[in-house]
Amino acid sequence: MTAEELELGSELVERVAAIDIAKTSGMVCTRVPHATCPERRVQEVRTVASTTEAIMELGEALVTLGVTRVVMEATGAYWRPFFFLLESCGLECWLVNARDVKNVPGRPKTDKLDAIWLAGCAEL
Repeated sequence: MTAEELELGSELVERVAAIDIAKTSGMVCTRVPHATCPERRVQEVRTVASTTEAIMELGEALVTLGVTRVVMEATGAYWRPFFFLLESCGLECWLVNARDVKNVPGRPKTDKLDAIWLAGCAEL
């Protein structure tokens, strides 16, 4: 698919979240339309603990924001509580392979930058 076909053939998902998941927490990035300038995006990044209570609070916050898609990457089984609890909140959850995400040439690697990059990918 060419860039032109991508531009003409698909719409961005307006309200997305991405999570870079570690053992005890997740770095969460949300991207939603700006309140007064629809062509702009508002991005927020924060850390959420990997506890049931914290993940459920995150789910409620994402639903309140109108987020429809959550993309997450994790090593091992750390993704499971995030995936299943957020899915139970009615969110569309995608799990991406951490090996593939981390092997993108020329992209610096931090949890925050991973979450931001994943949020951008989640919009497509």
